[in-house]
Parts: sequence; structure tokens; C-alpha cells
Amino acid sequence: MTTDTNTRSWDGLTIPTAGTFELDQAHKRVGFVARHLMVSKVRGEFTEATATVTIGEDPLQSSVVATIQAASISTGQADRDNHLRTGDFLEADKYPTLEFRSTGVKSHSGNEFVLTGDLTIKDVTRQVELAVEFEGAGRSPYGFDVFGFSAATEIDREDFGLTWNVALESGGVMVGKKVKIEIEGEAIRQA
Repeated sequence: MTTDTNTRSWDGLTIPTAGTFELDQAHKRVGFVARHLMVSKVRGEFTEATATVTIGEDPLQSSVVATIQAASISTGQADRDNHLRTGDFLEADKYPTLEFRSTGVKSHSGNEFVLTGDLTIKDVTRQVELAVEFEGAGRSPYGFDVFGFSAATEIDREDFGLTWNVALESGGVMVGKKVKIEIEGEAIRQA
């Protein structure tokens, strides 16, 4: 029996030893949900995103930096996607990326963590809190050290200057202000 020296026990969890990990492009989803016409939800994702996670010797000192390509937005409907890329929303030509940089771990309980960080959309940066669930760590059948996670937060898009909307005759607006962000992924050890 061999001992895996790339994981360690910490607070009842098996976590990676300290190191740098990159988001696995084949095992990620950076998704969102927004209300439409006050009666339904539209789901979408950004298909192009990268992230570097640095696991610290003290796991609570770990950090993440992520970059999302604004033009990679996809809701399954080309006209809507093209509108979301315009100045009414993301203005992808002028602001090609959305950025997230963690600032700390606010709290944790078991495998659930609250990660604080700065989210920049267009030219506006606001602090957000991500509810992160650590899904586990180990070695893939291909010999890579990996860990899995999911994360979620909710933002008010108007806080980031995304204020376009249309009033509805029946009351309310075409696009809800609140946007739920949902992230799933695996990260692979680089160093």
C-alpha cells in the first residue's frame, strides 16, 4: 500500500497539500441564473474561464484568482447572447474579462467555506461572498492530483452598472436585478 503524500488531514477533511492548482477546462461550469419577465428563469454560462487556486500551508490562507471571458457568454439563444455582449450589459468589446480575486476565508464549517473576494464586471469592483463546498481531493486515474468544488453567490447586477431593462405593462421588468452565480469545477495540481 502506498501513501498519498499529496493530501493531508485537516479539520476532518482530506485536503491537498500546499501548492498551485489550475481549473480543469474539461471539468468546469461557470453558470448563472437570472429572472426573465418576472415569471421564469434563464440559465446560462461562460464557456471560457480560467482560475488559479493556491492552497496554503494554512488552508485558511488559500487564495484564488479567476478570469472569465465576457464574450463566451452562452444562454442557448444567439440573439440574447449577442445582446448580453453589448453595452446594454457586459460591453464585451471594451471589457473583455470579468475578474475575481479572493481576499480571504471568512468562515468554515466542515467542508463548507465562505470565501470573500473582489468581483470586477466592466469597470466596477465590488466585494462578494462565495459559499464554497469542498467536494474532495485525490489522484485521478491519469496520475493528476485534483480536488473538486462548487461555489455560489448572488449579486445585484445593477451594482455593477448593468442597468438595462424594459418595464412591463403588467408590472415589473423584463430582466431581474438579482443574478445567481453557480460554479462547479475540478482543479489540477501544477506545482
